Amino acid sequence: MKHSLLTFPLLVASSAAWAQSQTLAGQVQDPTGRPLIGATVVEKGTNNGTGTDGNGRFVLRARTAQPRLLISALGYTPQEVSGGSAITVKLAESNTALEDVQIVGSRSLNRSVTDSPSPIDLIDVQQVTAKTGQLDVNQLLQFVAPSFNSNRQTGADGADHVDPASLRGLGPDQTLVLVNGKRWHQSSLVNLFGSRGRGNTGTDLNTIPAASIERIEILRDGASAQYGSDAIAGVINIVLKTSTKELTANVNYGAYTAKYRFDDQTFDGGNLNVNANYGVGVGKGGFVNLTADYNQREHTQRANVPAPDGIQRRQYGDPQVYNTSAYLNSKLPLSENIYAYVFGGINVRRGNAYAYTRFPTSTDDNGNTIPNPRSNATLYPDGFDPIITSAIFDGQGVAGLRGNFGGWDVDLSNSFGSNRFHYGVKNTLNATLGATSPTTFDAGGFQLQQDVADLNISRNFKTVAQGLNLAFGSEYRREWYQIFAGEPGSYTNYTPNNGVPAGSQGFPGFQPRNVLKASRNNIGVYADAELNVTTAWLVEGAVRFENYSDFGSNVTGKLATRYKLSDNFSLRGTLSTGFRAPSLAQINFNTVFTNVVGGKPVDILLDRNNGPVTTAVGIPPLTRELSRSVSLGFTGRASTIFTFTVDGYYIHIQDRIVLTGTFDQTDNVIGATLASLNVGQAQFFANAASTSTFGLDAVLANTLGVGSGRLTTTLAGNLNRLNVTSVQTTPKLAGKEDVFFGPREQAFVKASAPPFKINLTLDYSLGRFGALVRFVEFGGVKLIDYNGDPENYDPRLTTDVALSYALTNHLRLSLGSSNLFNKYPNFFNPQATETGGAWDPVQMGSNGRMLFAKLQARF
Repeated sequence: MKHSLLTFPLLVASSAAWAQSQTLAGQVQDPTGRPLIGATVVEKGTNNGTGTDGNGRFVLRARTAQPRLLISALGYTPQEVSGGSAITVKLAESNTALEDVQIVGSRSLNRSVTDSPSPIDLIDVQQVTAKTGQLDVNQLLQFVAPSFNSNRQTGADGADHVDPASLRGLGPDQTLVLVNGKRWHQSSLVNLFGSRGRGNTGTDLNTIPAASIERIEILRDGASAQYGSDAIAGVINIVLKTSTKELTANVNYGAYTAKYRFDDQTFDGGNLNVNANYGVGVGKGGFVNLTADYNQREHTQRANVPAPDGIQRRQYGDPQVYNTSAYLNSKLPLSENIYAYVFGGINVRRGNAYAYTRFPTSTDDNGNTIPNPRSNATLYPDGFDPIITSAIFDGQGVAGLRGNFGGWDVDLSNSFGSNRFHYGVKNTLNATLGATSPTTFDAGGFQLQQDVADLNISRNFKTVAQGLNLAFGSEYRREWYQIFAGEPGSYTNYTPNNGVPAGSQGFPGFQPRNVLKASRNNIGVYADAELNVTTAWLVEGAVRFENYSDFGSNVTGKLATRYKLSDNFSLRGTLSTGFRAPSLAQINFNTVFTNVVGGKPVDILLDRNNGPVTTAVGIPPLTRELSRSVSLGFTGRASTIFTFTVDGYYIHIQDRIVLTGTFDQTDNVIGATLASLNVGQAQFFANAASTSTFGLDAVLANTLGVGSGRLTTTLAGNLNRLNVTSVQTTPKLAGKEDVFFGPREQAFVKASAPPFKINLTLDYSLGRFGALVRFVEFGGVKLIDYNGDPENYDPRLTTDVALSYALTNHLRLSLGSSNLFNKYPNFFNPQATETGGAWDPVQMGSNGRMLFAKLQARF
């Protein structure tokens, strides 16, 4: 008995030791048997992983007694296999069977991304977030995808709380966002300030936590005929996680080195992110995957800079934001060929952003120093810095049924999304109430809701030529938009005859005259065909008809082709037309907002498109934007190590919707009309410009063994040039092009993307150790300040570094820095910039160096 008691623990220890020393080895291949370079091999439930070398082979030391390996590669269906010493795994191309989502850009379930006639980026979010300092989706894509651009803004009212983003330098509303292949709703916000998205609405990507995302697919091509309105620049498809029986959790923290502050604080802008993801299996092939995410971002302070002339603001930098999200993705098998699916989530965000400082004194028209009429010496002896607060609720849910009926793949779904933006103002006053004014106000806000029902049907006919895929379907969409008023004190003038500005300083509240509710519906039908004429030649065509209840109908089309000159080299090209309907927010948004010009606050009316002032000065109703796009390129590989894609493009957009310049009572044409309506200054939305964009995208990737490790090198670049080809005024304002949409407004549109952005990433892994170095070169941009002087922002090179180490089988620690060498944009006169700081929002950001640490757990 004693002998048995001693023997048992020895056997257990021996078994554990054998497991710890067990070597897992094998090769990963594509469906044709060629080695897959850079495939990811992970021991399930641990942080133990590696990648395949130049021959598709891997070697891994097991850390569990009965190891299971998860093997994946972008563009291929992941596999789970038992561990062994001579494993051979062939990964099937994605979407060769009935799957949850399909590669964006094609409705064929047999099409892989490598066969696509359109350029597509696939971004493995888990890999990117594990090795970089960016935590939200916008910033993640900004530094990974060269054709994607997004910037944080300050002094831009709502845009301080919602980062505008775009593809290929076009507007945020000219890129369609899908989640699991379904249209996602836009934000209710209209961007009014800054160099990004001026006059546009867009989808708030940061409402979707990166922890819930498996990959992001970016279709860099016009796709209105395939997916509908908004897809002029391309499509971003966010694919949610499907993993099961695995818990992943992350704690991330980063902070900026505070180079420009009034005080001696070393760090600011602390950014804390905590998230967890877990999935459970349901039936055969089903799952429910859940994600919870919390992000807290603190203010940065960048007002104290070596600017040429004075200080416009005492507080200038990123807003404070508290972001909480919960997301679900599920597949629920109903039979062998039919399943239901439900996915979506909610995001709750609260933010605090500083507005322009109200100093205790100002100057009159004669240059004399006087008490500032927008302040009050009793309440604020030293002046004050108003804080614009936000309470944003964003959510969308999708439910659908998908199955195979007589060889046809049928997908029927309905989704409902909502974005509500509620403003507040604190540390402020209503100057017309004097010292009795409250210092906090409810300023009202707006809401956008969208309901979409769609039906998609497709079938692949393998015996027609080398394969024919047919798809057709329909979509019905209903949208609602409303503006709701703030409390009376946020907008009321209690002393209307003394010339003191009314309303809450920093952000006047929405008034009863702004309040409205609007809605519209849209129905679209499409047909799509892809024919493999031969094994080398693919042709594709799509046509779509849409009818909007508020402006009429539109037809778009697309032709695409890809020709394989060899197994390793292909030519491809597309030709398409597109359109974008004016958003309900652009049609209906109206407010009085405060701008600061030359250091002086100015109240400006932005009237709705069919409002009394807009109608009186002859601005016509908004209509659709139309586009023509051409793309030509090639893709290939050298052996199995080096891959490359190069694509040139041309996009012409007619009748772009923009925010016009400012008209006032001195105008010799409409000045008298504005005076008769008691309007001092006004701006409008109008189809005022046509633009042409030329560009080139290139991505080169190489994976090879270096010593006992693996080095992946990626060089990706975007060249982009946008020209304003014409400005269309109204007949009444003919000859006033320089005011209607002049050089300053044109510069904002042109600066939506730098003329070039180049990304070089070196990613090395060796056992438990990993290292990443990334260089991003941002081309210079040109803006024009309020004085009409140029602001030429020079090119900047930023450097990111990250080191990681697996502490245990389940924990990995990463340390690093973004913008390691603390690069900033050029400095300019804060009295004349759009933001009131020493620079306007440009591509590289303006916070300097960030240091970060991440602890990642996997069980």
